Amino acid sequence: MTQPPSAPAAAQGPASAPARPTVPGQVSRAAAVGAAPPPAKGAWATGREVLREAATTEPGRLRILGAVLALLVLALGTVAGLEAADRAGSAEDVVGRSQPLSADAAAIYRSLADADSTAAAGFLAGILEPAESRARYDRDIATASRLLVKAAANTDGSGEAAREISTLNELLPRYTGLIERARAANRQGLPLGGAYLRYANQEMTTRLLPAAERLYGAETARLHQDDEDARAWPYLALGAGVLALGVLVWAQRREYRRTNRVFSRGLLAAAAAAVLVLLWVAGAHTVARAGLGAAQSEGQQSLQLLNEARISSLKARANENLTQVARGAVLTEDGQNDKYEAEYATGMSALTDALARATRLADDEAGQAPLREAAAGAGEWQKRHAAARELGESGEYRDALDLIIGPKGEAEPKESAGWCFDKVDAALERALAHEQAEFTRSAGGAVDALTGLPLGAAALGALGALGAVLGINRRLSEYR
Repeated sequence: MTQPPSAPAAAQGPASAPARPTVPGQVSRAAAVGAAPPPAKGAWATGREVLREAATTEPGRLRILGAVLALLVLALGTVAGLEAADRAGSAEDVVGRSQPLSADAAAIYRSLADADSTAAAGFLAGILEPAESRARYDRDIATASRLLVKAAANTDGSGEAAREISTLNELLPRYTGLIERARAANRQGLPLGGAYLRYANQEMTTRLLPAAERLYGAETARLHQDDEDARAWPYLALGAGVLALGVLVWAQRREYRRTNRVFSRGLLAAAAAAVLVLLWVAGAHTVARAGLGAAQSEGQQSLQLLNEARISSLKARANENLTQVARGAVLTEDGQNDKYEAEYATGMSALTDALARATRLADDEAGQAPLREAAAGAGEWQKRHAAARELGESGEYRDALDLIIGPKGEAEPKESAGWCFDKVDAALERALAHEQAEFTRSAGGAVDALTGLPLGAAALGALGALGAVLGINRRLSEYR
């Protein structure tokens, strides 16, 4: 009897399940769990990849070109506007701040020097100081005080100008106190009055006037810096304009070679805006530079010389009066000559030189006429001073004093050196007013030339950028 076939032997261990068929491209769960994630890309790398992919197609390249053109024209308008605003601000500072402050500093010096000269002249007049002399001294001190307050309010609070203003504010009350002591002693007929007056003059000439002169120098230096800043060429704006125009021309040529279209209205509008900005920037700055140059050559240089002339005449007058007060008691360092007489001669020499140079710079009759009058007055002044000097050396002190300050009781002492000084000072004041008007007119033209350019350049830049975008979008519409 045949045996049935034996059953297959049992497998050792658990039976393994058949493997699942895998789908091509499918990652198993285990592999997915164990694999490391791909590295994250940075924003810069992602942007480069997007640009690289966009540059592979013509629409993508057009979009990139449109963005570049818009940014270039917009940057041109922005840079031109910012530089124009900076130049316009500097030009306005020249007209409205630094030049007036320089003129005020010169007026402070003039007021202080004239106060010192007037105090000496009043002292020479005798025990009772003339009311006119006292009133003139008070006006000078009040003017100097007012201008110091104005200068302090307009300075930046630091630097050389602020230090000199602080010095003047500290020393001026001390000087006026010494003058009052001199007057009080003089009214009592005490010789101590002359000593107080000389000490007050020493304070004025060695501390107050040098501080005022340094203040004038600091304000004049700031004027020159503002003038230089206002006349600087806008190189960034000009460079941005040339670059924007170059890229616009290249883009227009590129479109012509690809499409045979001669013009793109949008790109033409962008190019026209860039050209207008460039012409406006170049033209406005050319006019502004010319106006500021004329203001400097026709106004500021003359103003500086006239201020020097006025300062020299004031120094000479003060020393002339003190020559009569001291009567040779104060000598030069070598002990050979009268100190005040020597300084008078130095001041008159500087006055004559400054008048000659200012006359050469004056370009019209209105500017030359007061300078001729000042020169004539200075010549008469020197003659009368020489005559007074001879009388003083011969012992005729009263006659010498009459030639210096005029005879007592004479309403208009035309034969005195003081009258000649007043004539010179009045002529210089008229010349200063004329040159100030010339300066303001020329510099004001420079400010007017730059007015409107900052906003205009920015607006044209925005319009040009819009034109570039519209021009490229018109080309892109053909691909839709």
